[in-house]
Amino acid sequence: MELLAISVMLAMAVLVLHIVYRPPPLAGRSVSSALRLSAETRLGRLVLSAAPHHPHDSGVVALDDGRDAFAARVALIREADHALDIQYYIWQRDLTGLLLMNELRQAAARGVRIRLLLDDNGIPGLDPHLAELDALPGIEVRLFNPFILRRPKVLGFLFDFVRLNRRMHNKLMVADGAAAILGGRNVGDVYFAYGPGRHNLDTDVLAIGQVADEAGADFDRYWASLSAYPARLILPPPPPEGVIDAELTAACAQPDAVSYARAVAERPLTHDIASGRAGFVWAPVTLISDDPAKGRGRLPAQDLMIARLAEMLANPARSVDIVSPYFVPGHRFTRRLVQLAAEGCRVRVFTNSQEATNQLVVHSAYVKYRPALIDGGVQLYEMRASPDRPPEPRTTGSSASHESLHSKTISVDDQKLFIGSFNFDPRSVFLNTEMGVVIDSPQVARTMTRMLDDTLPAFSYAPARDASGRIVWREQTTDGPAIERAREPGARARSRATLWLMGRLPIEWLL
Repeated sequence: MELLAISVMLAMAVLVLHIVYRPPPLAGRSVSSALRLSAETRLGRLVLSAAPHHPHDSGVVALDDGRDAFAARVALIREADHALDIQYYIWQRDLTGLLLMNELRQAAARGVRIRLLLDDNGIPGLDPHLAELDALPGIEVRLFNPFILRRPKVLGFLFDFVRLNRRMHNKLMVADGAAAILGGRNVGDVYFAYGPGRHNLDTDVLAIGQVADEAGADFDRYWASLSAYPARLILPPPPPEGVIDAELTAACAQPDAVSYARAVAERPLTHDIASGRAGFVWAPVTLISDDPAKGRGRLPAQDLMIARLAEMLANPARSVDIVSPYFVPGHRFTRRLVQLAAEGCRVRVFTNSQEATNQLVVHSAYVKYRPALIDGGVQLYEMRASPDRPPEPRTTGSSASHESLHSKTISVDDQKLFIGSFNFDPRSVFLNTEMGVVIDSPQVARTMTRMLDDTLPAFSYAPARDASGRIVWREQTTDGPAIERAREPGARARSRATLWLMGRLPIEWLL
């Protein structure tokens, strides 16, 4: 009886909190739309000068280097004349996050309209900074699926789990409707090769032309969605004048920060974007994304982005290369990959090893499918935390001691290449909103294949069966024979026990 009473009281408390901390009404939101591609902007003139030679195509450049990825974002912000539309899952309060925030302040000061849409789960410690940005003329900030209880946010999951469990995983920046950056990177030091500790190997695409114009229209869908709340309705008032300025000034004055900023400024891409010499490959490019209604659980399965992605990349004849930091294929997709391998298609999957992953719980789900994939002829490669290559020079502010895979790409038959935010896991399929582009270009797809060919030996373990049937991890070295490990790299007694326990919990649908 006592247990029943406690249960009733807890249920009532959750119900009260759900009512008290419910999102505010959206009446009164401003209405705006993306700037269309035109000759009235510098970027627009650059694109339109090339477009007559490439009707219906878009120009693309892959961004694999973290510093190039940062330089490209800075360049787009500085080249924008009228409008910037920016959408991210994570924006960190670290050096690169603060530097980009400062670039936005400067852009707004020269008259650029800025719309900033951020997922509220990925902005730790930024409430005062975003409130200050939102108060500036020309900048509006909105939060996707916001936590009404600001501190501690995690408590929100206790009484509003169904809503808050769905996140906006998109990553996008559009400048003047002419140029866009989208792909796997969020905003933070770990994505832009700054500082010690973990760095992510990631892939973005810088795109100009038609697909950038379409990306602006896609941003409009999210900006006007019922999950996008004006920051002024959610965040506390901005801090006193000068507080954020002082933090930005101090961050930018650090010696490593000065060194990193100088190194980024010297990247050729910084100047090539402004001059139009960035080496764009023109090809048919298709933007695909989830409807923002997915963020409210209101999207039928047939309308999910995965359906369009599967359709566009269906029926490979020769090869499929999947790069995904989190790989939980499920039984159905595992059978499909094995079937392709049995039909003579080379199937390669590059994901994180246990030692490289930052999500052990996701890895625990992946390992359940690993034996079937290996036995079915799928070639698995798992990212090593310390790749066999020379370290980056310290002068750039980059000194990673640990690397993790974060790219999300799919290449089919050296013809079509997907670059985006989509992980091969249930969360990306059913819960989070995602986006990306499919590039129909042998030149671009083959470049990615060659890069993977060069990357896998130095960056990965290759799990396989040995003569006795056990799974072993083979590691190539630059100065000797391959090493064969009988135990999963990075696995210790404690982590093995944790992995075993997590793998038996009924939580795969959340991962």
